[in-house]
Amino acid sequence: MSRPLKDGVYQQFARIGHAVSSPKRLELLDLLAQGEKTVEQLAEQSATALKNTSAHLRVLRQARLVETRRDGSYVLYRLADDAVVRLLRQIEGLGRARLAEVAQVADLYITNRDALEPVSLTELRKRMRDGDVTVLDVRPEDEYVSGHIPGALSIPIAQLRRRLAELPQGREIIAYCRGPYCVYSVDAVEILRKHGYKARRAGEGMPDWRARGYPIARLQAEA
Repeated sequence: MSRPLKDGVYQQFARIGHAVSSPKRLELLDLLAQGEKTVEQLAEQSATALKNTSAHLRVLRQARLVETRRDGSYVLYRLADDAVVRLLRQIEGLGRARLAEVAQVADLYITNRDALEPVSLTELRKRMRDGDVTVLDVRPEDEYVSGHIPGALSIPIAQLRRRLAELPQGREIIAYCRGPYCVYSVDAVEILRKHGYKARRAGEGMPDWRARGYPIARLQAEA
């Protein structure tokens, strides 16, 4: 008698599994964890054709992992809630624990480029209260507008070299980006140290900060 129950619920659970079975769909979830985006923004930032991006978003929406709202002529996509961020991090954590290939790729592009231990979000928050660090958000500007660590300066990684003069020399700079597998903060630390700044990177990103219930700041997007 339990067969219909099991068949029914596992079929529904499999919708989630199918939705997160694509590398590109996982990347889209990671991008949407930063804030609302249009399909055009997602296509550009994930280096995916617009048609394919739309198809991936349709699967994610059917699995109730993303939602949409209309703003004039634009359709904006967003995560359904922070439970999706937790699911994404659980997948990443399980992959890191069970798949040696994850560690190999992470070591190649992140760990081997930065020998210093990254700053935990708990430590970052304490040092912010102590007032002895400058916090730097190196994500794209639209993500900073959607939500950022209060008091963080916004200098997207592509602009960092030409905007170094905006950063104070006297305090350590902690750079953060999208999450544990985002290389923007690694790139930023390399640039900063090369130019004489004392710099470290945060081990996690804005979605992880928000998921902990820490305060966030938002800006009014320009019309």
